Amino acid sequence: MSVLKKRVFSGVQPTGNLHLGNYLGAVSRFVALQEHYDCIYCVVDMHAITVPQEPEALTRQIREVTAAFLASGVDPQKHIVFNQSQVSEHAELAWICNCVARIGWMNRMTQFKDKAGKDRENASLGLYAYPSLMAADILVYRADAVPVGEDQKQHVELTRDIAQKFNNDYAGSIAAHGFGEAFFPLPEPLIQGSSTRVMSLRDGTKKMSKSDPSDYSRINLKDDADTIAQKIRKAKTDPEPLPETAEELAARPEADNLVGIFATLAERTPEDVLREFAGSQFSSFKAALVDVAVAKLAPISAEMQRLAADPGYIDSVLADGSRRARGIARETMNAVKDIVGFVRDRS
Repeated sequence: MSVLKKRVFSGVQPTGNLHLGNYLGAVSRFVALQEHYDCIYCVVDMHAITVPQEPEALTRQIREVTAAFLASGVDPQKHIVFNQSQVSEHAELAWICNCVARIGWMNRMTQFKDKAGKDRENASLGLYAYPSLMAADILVYRADAVPVGEDQKQHVELTRDIAQKFNNDYAGSIAAHGFGEAFFPLPEPLIQGSSTRVMSLRDGTKKMSKSDPSDYSRINLKDDADTIAQKIRKAKTDPEPLPETAEELAARPEADNLVGIFATLAERTPEDVLREFAGSQFSSFKAALVDVAVAKLAPISAEMQRLAADPGYIDSVLADGSRRARGIARETMNAVKDIVGFVRDRS
């Protein structure tokens, strides 16, 4: 008898150039998970507008993230690739999540504090409440697992809290409608591998970021082979040769970052990389890193450029994925409305 695969949901915001950190921390993981899970991958464009966006740029960026999924190896036929705004059930369930979540839970969310900064009174309500929408994104598909970086783990914990409270608050109605003891599963965070945090090529103590003013701080997925090579050669290092142990490496953030990038791109461990390059100067190590990075990333860049020239195809992928996602989400929302006690059209 065949065993049903567990369902994974994850999303990426369309807010500017995707870079190596996004690829290693998220998109490449999406590709690997396809073998073992039923995957739903979302371009979360509703999250993007929690801060101001230029409409034309947003449209371009939605397509760019979709192209990155496809170019990296996500299969839109076997799995689901779509953009959030085409499935209205995300917003519907988000309101119910708002009513289940507690203000104290939202006040503990660190990312609002980080993004709003000192000017919190002028931040949008959407920015404050977006963790509730993120919970709805996951729960509307009743996902079992969510691939996330360490900095997003708190959002999965909030999702579990909301799911558990919904299950407790409506326990009688859930049972009466034939769903047993709980309606929503409690999704687990999937944190895989050692390079979920990729740091800036200019400062090994800061996370690689789209918003860094220096383009040399990151490798963009759209960079061609020559640009990738140039950025790696110019990456900040220290004057000492590469050490022999991971313990020595940990005290040298720029070296640690480059070794971590090499290891993840080459599908090796940092310890294995150090065994090969211990005692080497950075000039020779960077040359090897250029070879690995170009071999891995240049084909993705080329395919993204090809897809960018065919927006009609990208839109067709999103339309098909949204239709399939909507079928799952609508089934969930119908059940939630019955459980909550709403009257709905059953024709």
